[in-house]
Amino acid sequence: MACRNGQVHSWALVTSHALDTAWGIAKGSVMLAVSLLVATLCYFRRLHFHLGHRLKWWSGYLQRKFKRNLSVEAEVDLLSYCAREWKGDTPQARLMRKVCLFVKVMEDGELKRDNYDALRSVLFQIFSQGLSFPSWMKEKDIVKLPEKLLFSQGCNWIQQYSFGPENYTGSNVFGKLRKCVELLKTQWTEFSGIRDYHKRGSMCNILFSDAILEYKLYEALKFIMLYQVTEVYEQMKMKKVIPSLFRLLFSRETSSDPLSFMMNHLNSVGDTCGLEQIDMFILGYALEVKIKVFRLFKFNSRDFEVCYPEEPLREWPQISLLTENDRHYHVPVF
Repeated sequence: MACRNGQVHSWALVTSHALDTAWGIAKGSVMLAVSLLVATLCYFRRLHFHLGHRLKWWSGYLQRKFKRNLSVEAEVDLLSYCAREWKGDTPQARLMRKVCLFVKVMEDGELKRDNYDALRSVLFQIFSQGLSFPSWMKEKDIVKLPEKLLFSQGCNWIQQYSFGPENYTGSNVFGKLRKCVELLKTQWTEFSGIRDYHKRGSMCNILFSDAILEYKLYEALKFIMLYQVTEVYEQMKMKKVIPSLFRLLFSRETSSDPLSFMMNHLNSVGDTCGLEQIDMFILGYALEVKIKVFRLFKFNSRDFEVCYPEEPLREWPQISLLTENDRHYHVPVF
């Protein structure tokens, strides 16, 4: 009887030992599987994060919302927009549809299409970002610049300045220009002093819904460009070194001096044409901003991304625009 009890006890010990060993093996396998599962989940989570981050970074150029107002119109779906605007089987139409498919859906707003839209795009971003005055504007009272050109520098040809579609010229040009520049100074000072991004956005909505006010601002920008061209032209006459973009400007027969630049190019802006590429260089130089433009019709080429001016003189703030034809511009809001 004692022997049988001993055998049972022995079998119990063996069985217990075997179960403990099996559980140890199984436990190790389970722990290994769980570890692999956790590692896999962590990997895919990191992968998803990085992919999402990169997609978000890329879509920053092409996927944002414009403000709802008179100048920046209602939101549009990019695919519908391209289907409407780029019909047919031309190489450019095919390229633009390829861009649309690449971007997929761009939740943005379509800028009001007129011959001020390059100026509108730039000024909208300067105000919405709260950028400060260019350094040269901090040293001069820009409200007095029309008076300076007319009386101090003897530029009586300024009387032939034309206010876009208004086509106004005459004895009151000086007074109208002064009011436009004064408005630009007042609005710019106000926006640059606002630190709250959302408040600046709300104020942009109000300002860019007032056609009369915004057109005055664009005419002020045109005059600022003309003033800079006149200043650089005087430097060139005194044999001083001038930026290469102005040498290119003055080498054209139609803009060999400030008067011809105004008559043949600037007076038409806002009326029959918008800014040309050389004008975009001058605008960036005058406002001391680097204007980075993503040219959708040059997608997949080295000319897809250009900067105006190409070589900023200092570390100027950057603003970004989209264009489909170098004539009409969109504003990605970051």
